[in-house]
Amino acid sequence: MQRKWMMLGAILTMLSVAIGAFGAHIVKEHIDAKALATYETGVQYHMIHAVALLIVGLTAGQLGESKKLRWSARLLLIGIIVFSGSLYVLSTTGIKILGAITPIGGVAFITGWLLFALDVWQRGKGRS
Repeated sequence: MQRKWMMLGAILTMLSVAIGAFGAHIVKEHIDAKALATYETGVQYHMIHAVALLIVGLTAGQLGESKKLRWSARLLLIGIIVFSGSLYVLSTTGIKILGAITPIGGVAFITGWLLFALDVWQRGKGRS
């Protein structure tokens, strides 16, 4: 689990940098300021949650694997795809209906962080 999520986190972090650079150098010439701000929000959340996958992987290495950690990682990945992905497509195509699925990605992020917190809290209870 540790290796898998750290590798995926590293790849997604790299993709976030590439997508951000693409937006800064190419996309911004073709979209308005509001759409660019939406695109940049996607990049920001993408990067934060790709780093979060690295943290989940490191935590799995320190504390061991668990069902909550696995689901935390899965939900963070789903959040990147749905939240950031929908913002990328919305901002570059103007397809407004995609704004309706963006909150699903946000819920995935929130649930992923909650599971991570619960896992660390529950496993740390007996160690203090």
